[in-house]
Amino acid sequence: MTLRPLPLITRRPEEIPDLVDLSAHFGPGAPPPLPVLVEPPALAVTDPSDEPLVDLAHPRILRLSSYWHAGWTRATPRTLLRSGAAASLEVAAESLPWEWGLAVFDAWRPLDMQIELYEAAYADPSLPPGFVARPSTDPTLPPPHLTGGTVDVTLTWRGIPLELGTPFDHFGPEARADSLEDRPGPSRELRRVLHRAMSGAGFVVLDCEWWHYELGTGRWAAITGVEPRYGAAGLTTPDPART
Repeated sequence: MTLRPLPLITRRPEEIPDLVDLSAHFGPGAPPPLPVLVEPPALAVTDPSDEPLVDLAHPRILRLSSYWHAGWTRATPRTLLRSGAAASLEVAAESLPWEWGLAVFDAWRPLDMQIELYEAAYADPSLPPGFVARPSTDPTLPPPHLTGGTVDVTLTWRGIPLELGTPFDHFGPEARADSLEDRPGPSRELRRVLHRAMSGAGFVVLDCEWWHYELGTGRWAAITGVEPRYGAAGLTTPDPART
C-alpha cells in the first residue's frame, strides 16, 4: 500500500549509472550492515523540553514538503524540527561526502495532519499497525512527528533525492529498514549509508520505514536507554499557509 501519490521527485539509484559502483563514493567495505531492529514500547514523556521548533535551513538538506505538494489539506509547507534535532540532522548531512546530502519528506507534523494521515492509511483494515502513529492527545505519549523530533528523510546525490528500494510512504514489507539486507545492490548500500549518517548523529530508525528517524522521542528513549526530551510541540505563531 502507498498513500496518496506524491510528486515524482525521487529517482531510484539503480537508474543512475554513476551510482552503480558506490565504492567510488564511500570506499570499499563501507558502510556496515544494519543491526537487528527491535521495537520496544515508547517511554512516557514526563519532563518535556521547551526547546523551540525551527525551520530547517542548511545547504545540504533539501526540503521537499511532500504532503503540501501532494495536496493534503492539513499539511504545512514548512519543514520544522526542534532546534536540537535540527542541529543533529545538520551533523548527519555534513558527515556525507561532498556530492551527497539529505532530503526531508516531512518533519514536524501538526495533530490535525496526523489525524488526516491516520484516517487515510487505516481506512484499509488490512494494514498492520505501526506505519502511521495513532493521533494520541495524551501529553505523555504524543505521536512521534508531533514532537518535532522525527524526520522522514532520504539521501540526495548532486541534489537528486533518491528512492531507496520503495517510494516514501509505501506501507509494505519492502519498506522495512532492513528488508534489503539479503539483496545486494545500490539501494541496500545506500540505506546503510543513510543509517550510518543518521545513527552517528544520534537518531534511531523505525523498523518498518527506512525513511523514518527519531531523536528525543519516547521511542528513541526506549531504544537508547535515556530519558525522552520532546513532548508535543506547537507553533508559537500561526502558520500563514494554514490561516
